[in-house]
Amino acid sequence: MGSSVVIKDVTRDFQTPGGKVSVLKGITCTIDADTMCILRGKSGSGKTTLLNMIGALDDPTTGSILIDGKSSAGMTSRARENMRRRQLGFVFQSVSLIPSMNAIQNVMFSMRMAGCKEDMEKRAMEVLSLVGLSNRMTHMPQEMSGGEQQRVAIARALAHRPKLILADEPTAELDSGMAAQVTRLFKQISEEQHVTIIMTTHDVGLMGAGDQLIELKNGRIEGSDGA
Repeated sequence: MGSSVVIKDVTRDFQTPGGKVSVLKGITCTIDADTMCILRGKSGSGKTTLLNMIGALDDPTTGSILIDGKSSAGMTSRARENMRRRQLGFVFQSVSLIPSMNAIQNVMFSMRMAGCKEDMEKRAMEVLSLVGLSNRMTHMPQEMSGGEQQRVAIARALAHRPKLILADEPTAELDSGMAAQVTRLFKQISEEQHVTIIMTTHDVGLMGAGDQLIELKNGRIEGSDGA
């Protein structure tokens, strides 16, 4: 079962040479387990800041974020790193595949980093097949299209069986048709693999792709629709 995420009264301030900048201004929402949530907003709306805090890469200035009832606030750096490696999966706009490794090797490398104990090659082949790359497993990144590389990145994030996948603008560098395909793939993975997925985007065309839509504007929630 995927993770649930409860965000309560979260603010995030940054100190700049010109003074304090409030990026998030009181965010409260709940993302249910086994759902796909679209976190939408223009550049500067605060969506990446919020995603980073859900992923224990940053802490709120005030408020709390609970994943399955637990907060990363107060954890040691090592505990945070272990949580990110073992319980969470990350997909970014830049896929950052290792160019000297083929698709299977890229996925297996991430599994080793997460401390996986199962048969890594078998699992890598399984998730690459799941994302539609059964015929591209031994291809190098430079031999793949942008959409195929992003699918490898999704397989890599899924391989260690996380309960929550955080995807930050994963379709930003893809054309509209490929972006829609990748987004549908995320929805399929959420439903079939019982993983909670939170995906940020600024694309209006993807607003209806998830079970839940949360819109941010100027650091506040402008709209939220459930399944």
